[in-house]
Amino acid sequence: MQHSEPHKAGSSRFRLFSPILAGATLRERLIACLGALIGIGLTGVISGYLFGQGPHLPLIVAPMGASAVLLFAVPASPLAQPWSIIGGNTISAMMGIIAAYLIHDPIIAIGVGVSLAIGAMSFTRCLHPPGGAAALTAVLGGPVVAGWGFLFPFVPVALNSCILVGLGLVFHKLSRRNYPHIVAKPAENTHQTRDLPPPLRVGFREEDVDAALGVLDETFDIDRADLSRLLRQVELQAAIRSHGDISCADIMSRDVIAIDEHAGPEHARQLLLKHNIRTLPVKDREGRLIGTVGLRELSGDLDTIAHAVSKPAVADAADPALSLLPVLTDGRTHAVIVVDADRRVLGLISQTDLLSAMARLLPKKDIPAPVVA
Repeated sequence: MQHSEPHKAGSSRFRLFSPILAGATLRERLIACLGALIGIGLTGVISGYLFGQGPHLPLIVAPMGASAVLLFAVPASPLAQPWSIIGGNTISAMMGIIAAYLIHDPIIAIGVGVSLAIGAMSFTRCLHPPGGAAALTAVLGGPVVAGWGFLFPFVPVALNSCILVGLGLVFHKLSRRNYPHIVAKPAENTHQTRDLPPPLRVGFREEDVDAALGVLDETFDIDRADLSRLLRQVELQAAIRSHGDISCADIMSRDVIAIDEHAGPEHARQLLLKHNIRTLPVKDREGRLIGTVGLRELSGDLDTIAHAVSKPAVADAADPALSLLPVLTDGRTHAVIVVDADRRVLGLISQTDLLSAMARLLPKKDIPAPVVA
């Protein structure tokens, strides 16, 4: 999905980098440049080492340059995933070879080749724009391509694609980027009933997204699940912007009941029941938060609570209170621990605390004054 960044009113300052892709930054583009340099360079080196260099075999086919743009510049795109690159280039090259073999007029063959490539990639779920170039290369490749015939889609096209994807996997892992792009799982009902999870019961639904896409009648370069996730995040950010003046420090409970990590499970159970709470922060000897426990974690046969500690949900005191909505409505987390930079406990925000704060934000209807006779 593409858009131009809005021009700020009254600002005439020249911007060196103005991306057309949503979420793009200069840092990301510089990483993409480095990735393409390494990926294309090493793909050529490895291919040359495996099969030698000479006129009998092109070292690297031209569509790999376009594949590298997608792989390193927009790694979250469905068009840049491993199967899209490997399958799209290989299948498209095969379609080009078939078109050239059956149709002797090159003008007709190039059109048929690209057309077949789009159809084949669509049915095999590996749509990849450089695949069109791979089909053209197969049709117009000349004696070298003709000499390899039906092996050309595999050597060098599939070989180049596999090497490039392998290098991309390593590069993205080292640069801490999510590749292959794994779409976050939708919220699940942790109570194992047929009801929708709480975050999905209000606001837009999946059929609303489908209806909107149908009305727009366009294809967007974003995964269907990513689109829904983006829209829900937009809803959350709009709510935070509208009520961002309420921070975690404003609504947190400050007299926090906590327990030492070496305490016994029975003592932890007593604290949970006595204070009618569901989450008990666990501290180390220096008073730093190491996790939380609840009655579920304490149900087993334990000597100490150290082995029952769960990873805590934490927040900063200055964070907007409404930013905790996704965490406290996931069906698993009952409280968020507010900590400082040293992970010392400053407060605790329960689902009740957040619900009470949100109730105060609801618009109040005007109550008519009683009529005095």
